[in-house]
Amino acid sequence: MRVLIQLRPSPDLVTAVADPGQTATTADVADGLPGVELDTAFTPVALPRPVPAAGGDPLSLNQPLDFSLAAEDASVLVRGTISDDELTTRVALLPTLRPDVVGVYSDPVVESSLTCGGDAPFGDWHDVERLLNVPGLHAEGLDGTGVTLAVLDTGINAAHVARQLGRGVTLDAQRSWNPAGVDGRPGEFEVDHGTMCAFDTLIGAPQASLIDIPVLRSTRPGGTALDGLLSDAVAAFAHLRLVLALQPEASRALVINSSWGSFSPEWDFPVGHPGNYSDNAAHPFNLMVASLDNAGADVLFAAGNCGRECRDGRCAYPNRPIAGANSHPRVLSIGGVDVSGKRVGYSSQGPGRLTARKPDICAYTHFSGSKAFGDTEPDSGTSAATPVAAGLVAAIRTLWPASRLRPAQLRALLRRTGEDRSEVGFDYDYGYGIVDTAGIIAALQRRARACPDA
Repeated sequence: MRVLIQLRPSPDLVTAVADPGQTATTADVADGLPGVELDTAFTPVALPRPVPAAGGDPLSLNQPLDFSLAAEDASVLVRGTISDDELTTRVALLPTLRPDVVGVYSDPVVESSLTCGGDAPFGDWHDVERLLNVPGLHAEGLDGTGVTLAVLDTGINAAHVARQLGRGVTLDAQRSWNPAGVDGRPGEFEVDHGTMCAFDTLIGAPQASLIDIPVLRSTRPGGTALDGLLSDAVAAFAHLRLVLALQPEASRALVINSSWGSFSPEWDFPVGHPGNYSDNAAHPFNLMVASLDNAGADVLFAAGNCGRECRDGRCAYPNRPIAGANSHPRVLSIGGVDVSGKRVGYSSQGPGRLTARKPDICAYTHFSGSKAFGDTEPDSGTSAATPVAAGLVAAIRTLWPASRLRPAQLRALLRRTGEDRSEVGFDYDYGYGIVDTAGIIAALQRRARACPDA
């Protein structure tokens, strides 16, 4: 089984891993872990330590937290493989054989959220543009200018996106990032799922600057071009933490689109095991997500395509399919509706595993747009709904950076203004409703009047 191993080495090694100006290898950090085949191609990642406020419970994640990368606080993650035959014994023995081992966690396969079924597109991207009230956003000066939008997927083909949109695309190659072993230049990957996501983000935020992070191009034995390993997403989020830190604090704006998730418990430790991912807020990736939110990033995840009416064939969770970071309390989990406002049958329903009230909101999907899969295939799944919502968030961030509107406040605003599709408020089909741009603009105008200096 592929695993992430969390260690607490000497402070100088922690510093070397956390400092982008230094280089520390897996051999430097974890040489000689018995029974573990270490992946030397994986660059060690510094994991910040959650730090509660004075007097807080040091063992609880359900409270306001800061995150520290100080040498005396942070730990380090490496990747490796443990034989399935020895897995249970080895996981239990490692901390006794090596006191610097803090924990061993699953490194599950993560896959893009394509749709099931073969229904034709319902409407096109201009319908989505109209429903998002993009002219109204632009009239308010909200078009994504100065906002960084990271697409973590199969890679972007920027030329294809520009052709389909009929306008230029801004791609930040310098701040883009490839996992180890993934070849290709930013913005020049083959047209695929990531190109669809990039196109859909720019419907609402045409002036946003894209960062290309092809985490789903990772390879594994028996894998495909549309799945990767969660450990590469951990490393990608560590890179994005640096991107965020280098932005001026007053104008900090980073939106992260993740149209993928874990479909099966097969690659995970059982629920209740300390190394589990799906239901464990303390898994390193879930901690990394929380640290990015704390630093000012907006993180969006697809709810997934395991809806009861039209489940994706890969869905192997018997219930509660919104798992791991896709159900994280500090992300926006996005369900899907068509342009008539009706929930699509494949959009996963809650409750979520880390947080019951998931999905948060719904956005539009199953429309003709990027033509990434051919002229007649729709942009579909919660994979398309998520970047549509991410583009709306990026548009808001044009004039409302994290210093002015914290990620948690923006999530609350989107939930509060959502167009309710039920008679009970929140429900597990639509979350808090469908994104409502007019309601968002009105709420922002009220906030600006009430806090003119904010």
